[in-house]
Amino acid sequence: MVPLFVLAHLSHHLLAAMLTPLMPFIRDDFALDYTRAGGLISAFTLAYGIGQLPAGWLADRIGRRVLITLGISGTAFFCLLVGFSTSYMMMAVFLVAAGLMGGGYHPAASPLVSASVEPKNRGRALGLHQIGGSASYFLAPVITVAIAAALGWRGSFIGLSIPILVLGVVFYLLLGRLGYTKNAKDEISRSQGNTASTSPGLRRLVAFIVLGITIQIMVFSTISFLPLFVVDYHKGSESAAAALLALVYSAGLWAGPLGGYLSDRLGKVPVMLTMGLCAGPVIFLLNLAPFVWALSLVLVIIGMTMFSTMPVTEAYIIARTSQHRRSSVLGIYYFASRGGPGLMAPVLGYLIDQFGFHTGFAVMGGSMLLVAIVCSLLFLKDKR
Repeated sequence: MVPLFVLAHLSHHLLAAMLTPLMPFIRDDFALDYTRAGGLISAFTLAYGIGQLPAGWLADRIGRRVLITLGISGTAFFCLLVGFSTSYMMMAVFLVAAGLMGGGYHPAASPLVSASVEPKNRGRALGLHQIGGSASYFLAPVITVAIAAALGWRGSFIGLSIPILVLGVVFYLLLGRLGYTKNAKDEISRSQGNTASTSPGLRRLVAFIVLGITIQIMVFSTISFLPLFVVDYHKGSESAAAALLALVYSAGLWAGPLGGYLSDRLGKVPVMLTMGLCAGPVIFLLNLAPFVWALSLVLVIIGMTMFSTMPVTEAYIIARTSQHRRSSVLGIYYFASRGGPGLMAPVLGYLIDQFGFHTGFAVMGGSMLLVAIVCSLLFLKDKR
């Protein structure tokens, strides 16, 4: 089951990963400033986050097969329409619709991946599942920019949306053949040894989720402006910007499984706190790293902090929530972690417009470090 979900995860995220590397092309076509460019990123990511809430609730009630299919084929359909957009507002509307459809995947998929393995291997399984999403973000900059160079950015959206739409339908049929029905209880009963652990306290759970959400918001918002940072600040080419963006997401190919493995062996809290305390300073280092080799190293570390904490957070939530509420709680986490960058991207774009990249990245890094320190103190207090 895990390889099947890795493929589904890759197809789900491939379209979402197209927007950032194509932003220099879109910016030139629509003559956008940084704030309006951040608005397009916000249109998808905020809607993507909002879609997680009803998706998590529905997955616990009508089953996960339909939600996963909507997360793949539904997103592909509206991304296809993005390729036919002729104005800024039209593109924003279709991105919102694509984001809402995409919200169905994660709250439905993560519990099923977790149910496929024993609890002691849950972190590794979710880390392997993360490879699919990471691979899509790694491949998207290379593929989309190559297509855009020949057919324009619209050609990238159209050319990739059609096969992924078909793949989502095929995945729906495969899940049906494997016995997944619309009854959520039947889906849950397929797992063995998948009972929730005793809750260590609401405060610890909330602090863990808040730290995981903050890492995703700050890091993803920052790297959303990486192509523009490379092209406008370092005077690099669009191809160089795409290659560096792919470098960030390449960390997901190994950091996700590694983070999951370490959390199974060393504990989820130590891994999460370590990555949280590293994320803020490394964001600030974007201002100091020379182009291109030192910047490349910083970007790999940034990718590691983001991707290593994803399966750890999911495993922590799954281990400490009851089966019939698992997708709902995950929906809340995905709502904030995936939708939060939609709110933060325009803010960062405004800071860059007004004060420059240096100030914008400094604010993001300082805010990240502050949240990590507060959460660390809460865990230390509970430990004592």
